[in-house]
This record gives sequence, structure tokens and C-alpha cells, in this order.
Amino acid sequence: MQINDAENDKERSCALAVESLRSFPDTEHLWAALVEFEGRSFYTAKNLEFTYVIRGGELFVSRKEKSITRATVELAFRRALSLKEEATGPKKLGVFGASYLYPIFIELGIIPHRCKE
Repeated sequence: MQINDAENDKERSCALAVESLRSFPDTEHLWAALVEFEGRSFYTAKNLEFTYVIRGGELFVSRKEKSITRATVELAFRRALSLKEEATGPKKLGVFGASYLYPIFIELGIIPHRCKE
């Protein structure tokens, strides 16, 4: 029973982080949301599963040796916000690690989710 309580608490904290980010779309709220989603499974456009951890100002993806710096994450974030509906794929972000940032941004509500046809 304690596991379910912990899972529910984590889901609530993730939902609150997304809500805060939507209300205040800035890099401070972005980073807070990224911290909340750390360790969660995501899938690239090619359906490859990955997770990430944050150490310092870097995001380490489980499928990569190199990290994605905070500056790169924030650049991709600003581009996603300016592109809005036109952010139709990872390449539109134009940064290192975009294939990983894109599905994270979808989950955080920064980029609209698109159903594959």
C-alpha cells in the first residue's frame, strides 16, 4: 500500500510541475518540471525507450554517453515555445539531443502531442 501512495504522490507532484510550467513558461519552471520527471521512461520518435537523470546543470540520457547541457535544454525550450504548433518533430528544435528533448517536451505540455496516423 505504501508503494501506491508513493506513486500517487509522485504523479501528483509531476502534474503540479506541469501545471506550474503551463502557467509560468520560463526556464525556472521548466527545470523544476524536469527534476520531477527524472527517472521516468520516455520514447523517442523511433520508439526507443530512455530515461534521464540530472546532475548539476546537465541532463544525462540513458541512451547517450554525452550529456545535454542546461543551456541547450533552455535553447530548445525557447525554440519550442516560439514554434508552438509548428514543432512537428525533433529536428525543428535544432539542438543536440533534440530526439530526447522532444518527447520530454510533449509530456510536459510544451509541444502539442500528435497522434501518428
